[in-house]
Amino acid sequence: MKPFWETTPLEEMNREQWESLCDGCARCCLVKLAEEDGSIHYTAVFCHLLESESCRCTRYPERHELVPDCVVLTPERARSFSWLPRSCAYRTLAEGRDLAWWHPLISGSEETVHEAGISVKGRVVSERDVHEEDQEAMIIHWVEQ
Repeated sequence: MKPFWETTPLEEMNREQWESLCDGCARCCLVKLAEEDGSIHYTAVFCHLLESESCRCTRYPERHELVPDCVVLTPERARSFSWLPRSCAYRTLAEGRDLAWWHPLISGSEETVHEAGISVKGRVVSERDVHEEDQEAMIIHWVEQ
């Protein structure tokens, strides 16, 4: 029997299935800077709600109320947000690609995303420790879009 992510369209997934697609990389929790031409740059600065060792949100249920620009990801947005990392499972499936070997649904372990160097673990700093005007100096290039 094939796994649900290979047989169920994103729009038809239940909440549990949808949430399990998150690999825990926390790349979406990085501060992004937008240029006038529409290009997006990731920084090594993460949202204050992120717990950087586990790469999980500390206030996940209420994150959208606490951080107004925290995006609610939907199947439609997974298809249209070009700023989502290419490694993101939502984008991967929306583009018809297979999940990577390190994804917890494939590997059976939440640690493989860190072991593969996909997560932000050990590579970022909290927005509480960086002045907003200094964020531009924190632009990174290891997040592939």
